[in-house]
Amino acid sequence: MLYSLLHLANVKAVDEDGKPTGQPAVSLEDIERFRQIDSKTPGHPEYRMTTGVETTTGPLGQGLGNSVGMAMAARWYENRFNRPDAPLFDYRVYALCDDGDMMEGISHEAASLAGHFKLSNLIWIYDSNRVTIEGRTDLAYSDDVESRFRGYHWHTLHVDDANDAAALVEAKSVTDRPTLIVVNSIIGWGSPNKQDSAAAHGEALGVQEVALTKKFYGWPEDKFFYVPDGVHERFAEGIGARGKAAREEWQAKYDAYSKQYPELSREFALIEAHELPVGWDNDIPTFDADPKGMASRESSGKVLNAIAARVPWIIGGAADLSPSTKTNLKFEGAGSFEYDNYGGRNLHFGIREHGMGAGGQRSRVVEFAPVWLHIPDFQRLHEAADSPLRDHGSRGHLRLHARLHRRRRRRADASADRAARVAARRAGAHGAASG
Repeated sequence: MLYSLLHLANVKAVDEDGKPTGQPAVSLEDIERFRQIDSKTPGHPEYRMTTGVETTTGPLGQGLGNSVGMAMAARWYENRFNRPDAPLFDYRVYALCDDGDMMEGISHEAASLAGHFKLSNLIWIYDSNRVTIEGRTDLAYSDDVESRFRGYHWHTLHVDDANDAAALVEAKSVTDRPTLIVVNSIIGWGSPNKQDSAAAHGEALGVQEVALTKKFYGWPEDKFFYVPDGVHERFAEGIGARGKAAREEWQAKYDAYSKQYPELSREFALIEAHELPVGWDNDIPTFDADPKGMASRESSGKVLNAIAARVPWIIGGAADLSPSTKTNLKFEGAGSFEYDNYGGRNLHFGIREHGMGAGGQRSRVVEFAPVWLHIPDFQRLHEAADSPLRDHGSRGHLRLHARLHRRRRRRADASADRAARVAARRAGAHGAASG
């Protein structure tokens, strides 16, 4: 769907520097190469591989975690840059999700965090078709999703007709919490033999079934990758015209803002350009050689604070570990990011390592996320396509992961006992092999 919309709306591609190339972001030929190696249309969209793809969402639930990070960043931007007479940032973040996303644990962490922070600029649209690859979802899933989300302090709406968009209007009117819209849908609608079944989930319909589905929709049965005359023009008159007008209106606001608030404008320009302010490293401390030495987490915390005090868009936090990892920002005005202080620089994720890993991926602020050394091992469970640890530098911002090893002292007698047991096991194994 995303690739089709990018094509029909005639979105233009940009190069590595973000400059338009004049070429389509997704051509019809690109769509024909869907899921082929090295194509611009992989099965799971990849950020920066295809213009118009805003985040990589391989493992289910990952995009929902990303969306919470986007919404948090939006609130921080509003607090930092908006002025009563110049509201530059007031956008919402939308995420489309399905039954699989709702089952994944990372979505629970992300939803809980979003509800706590009262991110009313976040709207999730849940396509509830109740079908997965193995069959009906009731094989393994019977959650009362709306009740669960109300427990997370979300506003919930239910839509029985997938074509009814009225719920979006209500969702945008909610100002004190995020919104979940549960939409009952039928997967493969129009396929006479495969709709509402697992056969329509992740496999090709087949030539015969495709022809029957086209017949149901009144489309030419012998046409493939077909866009009728007038469709591109209709999109240009709708999405294209609205988008252009909105962009020009925002640019005019920003131009006026730059004249009225030049310092804030320069700061925003640095963020957009991935650059640091002059003097960002002026206060970095040095540490003399010491027989006893200083724990690296202690020294790194001092360096982090020295830099963050001069770079206002460094924000971050730990999954309930900052006193141990020494990553609290302690300088005057740092504060904590909370629903009554979205300008805070210390993020408190609670004990939600996966939510933290996903939430920090898609904004231009510099975010840090300290964890113990073993935690990345289970964060990598999502590494198949877009792990919380996968190449953050390519996602439009810098991500700092501090992976810390906690050493525990053992009593000498316990260590000796363990060594003796290991030696005994090895001796026994050697004897068995010799016999």
